[in-house]
Amino acid sequence: MRRQHDNMARLLLAVALVAALAGCGRSITSTPGDAPNLEEWVAGVKARPAPPLDPLPVMQQFEHFEYAAQSLRDPFSTAFSPSSDGAGPRPDSNRRKQVLEQFPLDSLDMVGTLGKGGSLIALVMVPDKVTYRVRPGDYMGQADGRVTAVFEDRIELVELVPDGAGGWLERPATVSLDDE
Repeated sequence: MRRQHDNMARLLLAVALVAALAGCGRSITSTPGDAPNLEEWVAGVKARPAPPLDPLPVMQQFEHFEYAAQSLRDPFSTAFSPSSDGAGPRPDSNRRKQVLEQFPLDSLDMVGTLGKGGSLIALVMVPDKVTYRVRPGDYMGQADGRVTAVFEDRIELVELVPDGAGGWLERPATVSLDDE
């Protein structure tokens, strides 16, 4: 019985193999009648009219501009730099640096004032939580910031910053009282 079953399985396997090979044989081998059909299809595709092309974009007309500033000063020349004569504000290299000049201005916090009226003294706390007294004429910040005025809610100062052409510019700055 087992032998009949094995023979039957072999027979079915052989029939399936022959059917598979027969299907493959047709696609592998081509008949001479297939080529004219393909050629007709290619000829039909080539005979179709081409789709219309998009129209070319209209060229935009630009306004002509004539440069007429040849006789004016060259803005990139350093010959007319305002700092070339040595005048203007400059940091004092002989001045002894004060304690608050080692900290960036934005890291300093005004925490209060002492005194009344025009004789106010500001209290400024540095990042390591030490508080210093600041009066007009003192320096603070890393840009040679000189304190010009002390008010109950702010400290006004003038910093010296490089102008990029070898000179210095004065820039106003403030440190405000923190309301925490």
